Amino acid sequence: MIASLSGRILDIEPNGLVVEVGGVGLLVHVPKSVRAEAQRGQSLFLHTRLIVRENELALYGFPTREEREFYDLLLGVNGVGPRLALSVLSTLNPAAIRRAVVNEQTEVFGRVPGVGKKTAQKIALHLQDKIAAVDGLEPIAALDDADTQVLEALTGMGFSVVEAQAALQIIPKDAPDDVEERLRLALGYFNRP
Repeated sequence: MIASLSGRILDIEPNGLVVEVGGVGLLVHVPKSVRAEAQRGQSLFLHTRLIVRENELALYGFPTREEREFYDLLLGVNGVGPRLALSVLSTLNPAAIRRAVVNEQTEVFGRVPGVGKKTAQKIALHLQDKIAAVDGLEPIAALDDADTQVLEALTGMGFSVVEAQAALQIIPKDAPDDVEERLRLALGYFNRP
């Protein structure tokens, strides 16, 4: 079992990073956030999980042990494979997953590409007993139609659900219900210094 690796990034692939470890280039599938911050030549350390299939060996890497643990929990859900579990962690961070499970907000998982309503319910149900509640976790607020459209527009632009939700939080409460105006205000979140 390969539990972790430390090496230098040789290349950034569409589905992962090629990391040189002891003269060998390993393709490691990583969450989008890791790939977005990666630079060729940069050294990095990842907690990993080796997935062995009949026709392939695939290595998945995470910046924290907690993310790897969440990945393992997601793999235990019926119908969730290695790539879909990685997609969940590319869209939602562990705090957002924990918050959604504790507050029984299955619709949060439905925002992950490739996760339908039934799979979202399976994920929430499976994780319910496995994730300890943490004090201070606020429910993710229910969205009105305008904010739902803004969230969809932001995720369509390539922002993660977590980033899009953070951007929605800066929209003033007295802002008009016009979707274009709310989107403009939300985009201001990403232009802050």
